[in-house]
Amino acid sequence: MYILGISCYYHDSSATLLKDGKVVAAIQEERLTRKKHDVSFPKKAIEKCLEIANITLNEVEYIGFYEKPFLKFERIIYQHLQMFPRSYKVFLSSISPWFTEKLKIVKKIKKLGFKNELLFVDHHLAHSAGSFFPSPFEKAAILNLDGVGEWTTSSYGVGDKNNVKLLKEIDFPSSLGLLYSTITTYLGFRANNSEYKVMGLAAYGESDREKNPYYEKLMSLIDLKNDGSFRFDMSNFVYHFSERMPSRKLCRLLGGSVRKPGSEVTQRHKDIAAALQFVYEDILIKMLNHIYNETKSENLVLAGGCGLNSVANGKILKNTPFKHFWSQPDPGDGGTSLGVAFYIYNQLLKNKRTHGLNSAYLGPSFTADQIKRFLDKNKIKYSTFKDNKKLITSVAKLIYENSVVGWFQGRMEWGPRALGARSILSNPCNLKAQDLLNLKVKHREKFRPFAPVICKDDALKYFDCDQPIPESTDFMLMVYPILKQWHKKIPAVTHVDGTGRLQTVTRKQNELYYDLIKEFGKLSKIPILINTSFNIRGEPIVCSMYDAYKCMMGTEIDYLVIDKFLIKRSDNPRHIWDSTKTINEN
Repeated sequence: MYILGISCYYHDSSATLLKDGKVVAAIQEERLTRKKHDVSFPKKAIEKCLEIANITLNEVEYIGFYEKPFLKFERIIYQHLQMFPRSYKVFLSSISPWFTEKLKIVKKIKKLGFKNELLFVDHHLAHSAGSFFPSPFEKAAILNLDGVGEWTTSSYGVGDKNNVKLLKEIDFPSSLGLLYSTITTYLGFRANNSEYKVMGLAAYGESDREKNPYYEKLMSLIDLKNDGSFRFDMSNFVYHFSERMPSRKLCRLLGGSVRKPGSEVTQRHKDIAAALQFVYEDILIKMLNHIYNETKSENLVLAGGCGLNSVANGKILKNTPFKHFWSQPDPGDGGTSLGVAFYIYNQLLKNKRTHGLNSAYLGPSFTADQIKRFLDKNKIKYSTFKDNKKLITSVAKLIYENSVVGWFQGRMEWGPRALGARSILSNPCNLKAQDLLNLKVKHREKFRPFAPVICKDDALKYFDCDQPIPESTDFMLMVYPILKQWHKKIPAVTHVDGTGRLQTVTRKQNELYYDLIKEFGKLSKIPILINTSFNIRGEPIVCSMYDAYKCMMGTEIDYLVIDKFLIKRSDNPRHIWDSTKTINEN
C-alpha cells in the first residue's frame, strides 16, 4: 500500500511517500526548485518520490494533506474581521492566493491524474503523527509548538500504539513560535528563515537571567500560568493584522527601532536574543513538567517548528522528569507531509506501526555511472578512488591538512540539517576554520557556530550528553556542552558558550561517513569533524551533481568528493558554471 503526504502553501513545501508504513522517499520542494523555503505545490517533490519508488500516481491509494484549508481560511477571515479596519491592507494582499490556489487543493491534486481518496488532517495532528508514529516509543507524551496551524499554536497529547490524541491546546494569536519570529524580525532577520540565527546569537548575550535587562521586559508580554499555558498582551504585537511583526510599542519596550539588515549587531541585540531564548526555555520547561504530570509518560516526542530549537532541546531531559526524547529530522511544517502519511496509515487505517524512520537519508541519489557521465559531458577534471578504503584515507588526510571538502554521498537528507550526505566537512582543530567557512564559503554572519559530527560511541568522551544519548542527536537536534578540556582543541566547533550542536553517527546508519570520522581521528587524535550544510547563504542545500559542483566553484571549497570521484576546484576553470550556461545539468 502506497500513501503520499503533501505539505505546501505556507513554507517548506514537501512530499513523503510511504509503502506499507515505511518511508520510501521524503523530499522538500526547495531542493528541486532551488527556491529557499519554497511554498508552492510540491509537484517536483511528488514526481521525485514516485520516481524513487518506480511507481505511477495511480498506484497510490491515499493522498493526505497536512491541514484543513477551510478551517484555516475561517481563522484568517475571523482575525481580519476582528482587526478591521487596521487589517484592511493585509487582507487585500493576502486573500487572492486563497481563491486561486489554497482552497483549490483538491482540484490541483486531481489535475495530476489522482483518482483515489484524498484526506485532510488537522495540522497539529499531522505534527503529532510525524513525530510519534516513526518514533521508537510504544507510548509517549506529545508536545507541538509552532507559529500557527488552523487555529492552534501549541498543543499536547499522548501517543499510544496506533493512536495519537491531543488533550489541550492554545489558540492563535498567542504563540511561542510567533513570539520568536517577532523578535527575529526585530533583530533584523527574516521570520520563518532565521530563527536559528537568533538562537546562535543568544549565546553572546547576558547569560544571567536576573542581570539580563530584557528578560523581565519580554516576560511582561506574557500572562504565564503554572501549567505552562499562556496568553499574550496583544497590544504589543501587530502580526495578527499587519505585514510587520514588531509593534511600535514593542520597539519602545526594547529601547530602539528594528535593526536594519546588514547593520551592526550590538550588545543590546545580543542581550535581547539571550532574553528571548530564556523566555522560550522557561515556558517550554514549565509546559513539559505539567505534561509529564498529566501523562505520566517517561517518553517525549516534540514537533512543530519550535522543535528545531536545539539549544532548548538539549536541556529538556535535565530539567524535566522525562527520560527519553525523540523528534523526527524535520519537526517543522516540512515534516507534516510525513506526519499526514503516517496518520492515515496508522491511525485512520489502523495498520500496525513499523517505527519506520531509521535514518534521514530519504531523498534522491545518483549512480556512479550518472555522475561520471555528468563529469565527462562537462569536461570536468577529476580522479577516481579505486575503493572506499582509499577514499577514506585520502579524504581524511585532506581534511586534516585543513582543506574544505564538499561531501556528496548517497541519498540526500530529509529535513533542514545536513547529516553527511550533502555536507561541507572541515577540520575542527583549525583555529581559522570557522572564519574561513563563514566568510569564504558560507558567506554568512561571523557569530554563527558550526556543528561537530562524532561517532556515537565516542560522544560521551567529548560532550556532556544525556544518557542514554537521545536518538535525535542523529538528526542534529540537540545542543550539549563540550567538556572543558576539549574547548581549545576543537575551537572551530566550540560555540562562545562552550556548547556544540552535535550530530552523532553509527556505522549502521552511514558506514562511509562513520569510517571517515574515525580515520580523521587517527590523524588528529580527535574523532570529530566540522559538518555544515552544503550550500551558501540564501540557497537550499544542494541536491544534484550540478548543484554541488556549482556551489564548490562559486566558493572556496577546495575539493568535492562525489561518490568515488574527487574533484579539485583549482583544476577546473571557473567559467564552466557561469551565466553562459555552458554546463549540462544532467
